[in-house]
Amino acid sequence: MIRRYWNINLEQMMGAGVHFGHGIRKWNPKMGPYISAKRKGIHIINLTRTARFLSEACDLVFEAASRGKQFLIIGTKNKAANLVAWAAIRARCHYVNKKWLGGMLTNWSTTETRLHTFRDLRMEQKTGRLSRLPKRDAAVFKRKLSRLQTYLGGIKYMTGLPDIVIIVDQHEEYTALRECIALGIPTICLIDTNCDPNLADISIPANDDAISSIRLILNKLVFAICEGHFSYIRNS
Repeated sequence: MIRRYWNINLEQMMGAGVHFGHGIRKWNPKMGPYISAKRKGIHIINLTRTARFLSEACDLVFEAASRGKQFLIIGTKNKAANLVAWAAIRARCHYVNKKWLGGMLTNWSTTETRLHTFRDLRMEQKTGRLSRLPKRDAAVFKRKLSRLQTYLGGIKYMTGLPDIVIIVDQHEEYTALRECIALGIPTICLIDTNCDPNLADISIPANDDAISSIRLILNKLVFAICEGHFSYIRNS
């Protein structure tokens, strides 16, 4: 894989608070190689390592996007939800930003059935069937559609398992990560000092609580995906 320059700046990462880890009592010893210091009761992440793995992740997603591969971005905690949706829409990726439904990937046939139901309901809404239903039936219809939109809205156009999954916060999305591992789907995971760096294919050590930190990491990955998409279009 060809290494490229992604303009990953250490000062920019410091300004975004990427280097702030969790408290020293709340850590995973496996993260030792990614920690450079302790300050005021918290671990400080080694940004040189962050830059290295973020660059590798950008190379990976660029190469995948340039071959037309499909991505899924997962981040369901409140601080990450809006950023995940924004990043995915910008990079034309699928996303889950509300709640991960167990078996969403490992039980794909069930997910696919739900997606078909969701698409059918949306089509019925667009054709005006909702306005012709009795008031009570219309209310049931709306509730069902709203629930499906909440949990499946970000993957409504997904027709098969993703080729690469990007995960924001390993702890929060552990079930999703295990499903990816079980299926052999490559993963890129943003990990804080309380995580296991050995689970994902590429683990990016970074503050997973600060919005500015999450935004910076996603921005770099999204830019690399978009560049890959442009390369794919040019070569098609």
